Amino acid sequence: MTEQRTARRPGGRSALVRAKVHQAVEELLTERGPAELSVPRVAERAGVNPTSVYRRWRTIEGLISDAAIARLDLRLPLPDTGSLHGDLTAWASASAADLGRPEGRLFLLALVVSLPVTPEGQAERSRYLQHRLDGVREIVGRAADRGENPPDAEVIVDAIMGPLYLRALWGFLPADPGYPQSLVDRLLGVTARDGELDRHDGSRPAPLDVQEITALTV
Repeated sequence: MTEQRTARRPGGRSALVRAKVHQAVEELLTERGPAELSVPRVAERAGVNPTSVYRRWRTIEGLISDAAIARLDLRLPLPDTGSLHGDLTAWASASAADLGRPEGRLFLLALVVSLPVTPEGQAERSRYLQHRLDGVREIVGRAADRGENPPDAEVIVDAIMGPLYLRALWGFLPADPGYPQSLVDRLLGVTARDGELDRHDGSRPAPLDVQEITALTV
């Protein structure tokens, strides 16, 4: 009987507080920027006691990382289109669109710029990147189960998220709507010929022969 009274049901007040604190982080990031974030300000905006925030997240760095990961889960669910090319294109396009929004770019800036160059700060950055990598591993695992020959998850993150993050940090997003797919095509060795997609297992497109080059240039 005692166990029934003390057991917490999933969600409840704890989940509500977490959601309110995360929302406060996003609002303050948008209004003030990463440099102005602090636990007391977040707690005040969320309407909770700062002690509760410190108890759960310990530092503002841990809170930023946790809020960024929760935002990924909420706004960027993993696609399941039935093919590796489709999954990665949808994933890259959604990521580019989110990084092109002010709040998406600010979260990235907060993770890269605001977290101190300390073991703790690096651990929080690594936690965020590991979460992204875990999502790609799920996409890769599904592709392998379908009999496809996907690249390693680390290679995918380097080839797709690297350019998108660089563009976002320098303010070059949103890019051309076709840019995310071009990153996927380049990674998977997909080339457009006569309106059809030729897919290759290698990391580079198959070279065109002389007849194909002639046909394309006439």
